[in-house]
Amino acid sequence: MHPNYGYFEETQLGKPYDLRLLKRLLPFVSAYRHLILYSILLVLGITALDLALPYVTKIAIDRYIVPQATLAKAADSQIDGMKKRYLKADLNDARQREVVEKYGALFQLEGQTALISFDALVKLEKSDLKILRQKDVIGLGKIALIFLAIVFLDFILNFSQKMIMEYCGHMIMHDLRMKLFRHVQNLAIEFFTRNPVGRLVTRLTNDIQNMHELFTSVISLVFKDIFLLVGIATIMLLLNWKLALASFTVLPIVFYASAVFSIKARDVFRTLRIKLAEINTRFAETIEGIGVIQLFVQESKNYKKFRRLNHDNYLAGMRQIHVLAIFMPIIELMAVVAIAVVIFYGGSRVLDEALSLGTLVAFISYIKMFFRPIRDLAEKYNILQNAMSSAERILLILDTQHSLPKARVRSDLPDLDRIQEIRLEDVSFSYIGDEKVLRNISLQINAGDTVAVVGPTGAGKTSLVNLIPRFYDPTAGRILINNADIRELDTAAFRNKMALVMQEPFLFSDTIRDNIFENTQHLTEEKMQSIIEAANCRNLLERLPDGLDTLLSGGGVSLSSGERQLISIARAFARDPQLILFDEATSYIDSQTELWIQQALEKLMQNRTALVVAHRLSTVRHADRIIVMNRGRIVETGTHAELMARNGFYYQLNQLQN
Repeated sequence: MHPNYGYFEETQLGKPYDLRLLKRLLPFVSAYRHLILYSILLVLGITALDLALPYVTKIAIDRYIVPQATLAKAADSQIDGMKKRYLKADLNDARQREVVEKYGALFQLEGQTALISFDALVKLEKSDLKILRQKDVIGLGKIALIFLAIVFLDFILNFSQKMIMEYCGHMIMHDLRMKLFRHVQNLAIEFFTRNPVGRLVTRLTNDIQNMHELFTSVISLVFKDIFLLVGIATIMLLLNWKLALASFTVLPIVFYASAVFSIKARDVFRTLRIKLAEINTRFAETIEGIGVIQLFVQESKNYKKFRRLNHDNYLAGMRQIHVLAIFMPIIELMAVVAIAVVIFYGGSRVLDEALSLGTLVAFISYIKMFFRPIRDLAEKYNILQNAMSSAERILLILDTQHSLPKARVRSDLPDLDRIQEIRLEDVSFSYIGDEKVLRNISLQINAGDTVAVVGPTGAGKTSLVNLIPRFYDPTAGRILINNADIRELDTAAFRNKMALVMQEPFLFSDTIRDNIFENTQHLTEEKMQSIIEAANCRNLLERLPDGLDTLLSGGGVSLSSGERQLISIARAFARDPQLILFDEATSYIDSQTELWIQQALEKLMQNRTALVVAHRLSTVRHADRIIVMNRGRIVETGTHAELMARNGFYYQLNQLQN
């Protein structure tokens, strides 16, 4: 049974958050594990600095702005059951002693200190008040400097961490893209006949780029959010466990909303990736077939199909926004409720002198910080879902079977320096299931032979040519080069000794020089010019503004089919192959260009083995042997004269063409 080389269905996929997917991505991440570990250490430092800021604020308030109450022994230390706050003055300080003496009635003496009620501070002149609070002002200055130092250090660490993760993220994407590109290059030809170009382009571009934030922010910042949550919860419990537990009462609702959000977001992001791939596929097909669309006046119908796809993508995007628009406000609402709980419960504790004002302010700051990582984690999950929906499709391609089964190279095989013989033994082939396009083909081609393959459309001529360079493996039988099965030979080794001239030659968007002489740097300029002459490309190059250095755009669409064919023949010359494969090389060519091509082909075939698939029988009359095919079988073999003398199938084809 012919194997399935990589067909995949967009909708049949697993869970995008599956831990197996993350495990599959680990090899790409582990190459930069030292930098990522350093980034996580920086994140720990950033988290510690973030946690320090509210605590520094607490110290500033409790120690310098509103110091803890100092209870006097005086009888008026309490009024109506409410404790009074006192500011302490040091009588050992001459300036403060002068202020105490100036306002003696307002102070209560306790040894070397004097106490004045905060309520009475309004009765002091500003200059005198400044003297009493000089240490507090100095302390606040120090706190401000510490605050600025923390912010500056936080900036340095954040900058360093961001640069490291951006570098790691781009390098991981670079490695992943190169691995995917290398893998796609080695896939079987059949894979590309089953999968639209737009889908594959989406995988290599959009899907890999879609994983950028996964590598740059999720990997390290998830640690930051987790560390921050644990750190805030710990500090809040240490500051006042009762107030901390009161503020945590909203968490069950937050966790429930997060669970619902994760389920909804998963399906939405998967749908978005599918719709984007469908849009790219439709657009690529539109560009490729624009001539047919315009010729058959299908612009309106094609537009409606694209509009429908685009609208489906819009609806999927709106579902994503709908999910986020519900979840994020719920988190914001819970954050406000938690702050309200802290203000009410914590404020009453401050009034009862059971909690300092600085602790209450710190609690409010920590509560605001507490819900920030929850929102961040939701966004990271958002990114993770998006990235995993791309990762599963990228990995699906990477899991696709590598090209054809790997060659079982043996050390005792004959030398491949020269292709002496190509033999097909009872070869059958099918693209799909049991629908055979070749049936029991047996054929031998000796070195130096020119063998032509003719027959009606659908006879299997092109399929036969595609089997020899091992673009496909036969369903049954075997193909031998120098008496060795090509499945046991190094595929690159024997392909390097072949050249293929196709019916529709493919040229790359590059210069003509690079299209012809790529990987032939050993050729001298004189040799290059002789190849140009032999391929009858001289007239073409003289007409072009930059000659060999003319840049071809769109694969050479500005050239005629015959001109592209001449360039492909020159490319075959440059390889100096031992075996030439021609697939309808002179189809759809005008008479003058056909003459040039025929002359170039005759030069190319000199002293080389050639297998020629021909539609025009007049072009193969001088072949050493003509193979006549019909419905996947060889029906006749012989020279032109022998086949004409038999009055068989070849004779009928000849009569029809004439």
